[in-house]
Amino acid sequence: MAGLLTRFLPKRFRKEGLTIPVVRLQGAIMTGGSQFRPALNLAGVAPMLEKAFAKKDAPVVAISVNSPGGSPVQSRLIYQRIRALAEENNKRVLVFVEDVAASGGYMIALAGDEILVDPTSIVGSIGVVSGGFGFPELLKKIGVERRVYTAGENKAILDPFQPEKEGDIEYLKTLQLEIHKVFIDMVKLRRGERLADDATIFSGLFWTGVRGVDLGLVDGIGEMREVLKRRYGPKTKLELIGGARGLFGRRIPGVFSAFQGDDAPQLAASAVSGLAASLEERALWSRYGL
Repeated sequence: MAGLLTRFLPKRFRKEGLTIPVVRLQGAIMTGGSQFRPALNLAGVAPMLEKAFAKKDAPVVAISVNSPGGSPVQSRLIYQRIRALAEENNKRVLVFVEDVAASGGYMIALAGDEILVDPTSIVGSIGVVSGGFGFPELLKKIGVERRVYTAGENKAILDPFQPEKEGDIEYLKTLQLEIHKVFIDMVKLRRGERLADDATIFSGLFWTGVRGVDLGLVDGIGEMREVLKRRYGPKTKLELIGGARGLFGRRIPGVFSAFQGDDAPQLAASAVSGLAASLEERALWSRYGL
């Protein structure tokens, strides 16, 4: 009978403990996504964030970040959405870093009012990188002639099938510097006086969680479950806010339509595209020894 009556009491009068919503953001940050390659981007994570911040009885939202980076645009969009929801719903945000929060992953982590890490987490890499391959000599060897016709002298800038041009490189670097400045300004805004006076912070280097604390990039060492129970009581419960389920019942950060029976060509194309993107993502993780 007591249990039945408890169900009808407002949650604030119950003694069952506080429930804190948890959102897990994992993977390389990029647009798109498919059943074969879930991508971390705003379109995919927005529904989970909305649901987490809508929990009225929770004073805080816990966000787990595990990302080697990727698209600076998507990283910043996710950061902005977290901060907007936190302000709209008057909630604190605690970010817990797992293996890595580097580059765009660290940009997302900046949305936290506090950033906590494992001693062996990797954090930082505050910089901008662009990469690719050049194939002009290969084309000559296999007897292929590259033909490009443009309206606009810079329309074919950085074409990987043409010899590299000094002017193209300089232009790309100007774009990188502009994006880097945006990133630096975000770090200074969010971390403020907590940052150490160390010139290497914005050099693109990355560090362990322990060193990240010393540099002021993060606030301390802590594991999510232990920290939340210590701060909000031993009866505190963690509620993982999940995304939709895709092909094979796999939970993915976003909603994707299922292929129909006569969609074999699209399925094959998606598989090939997913393989190429997987290699790109693998390269991002391996940069941090993961």
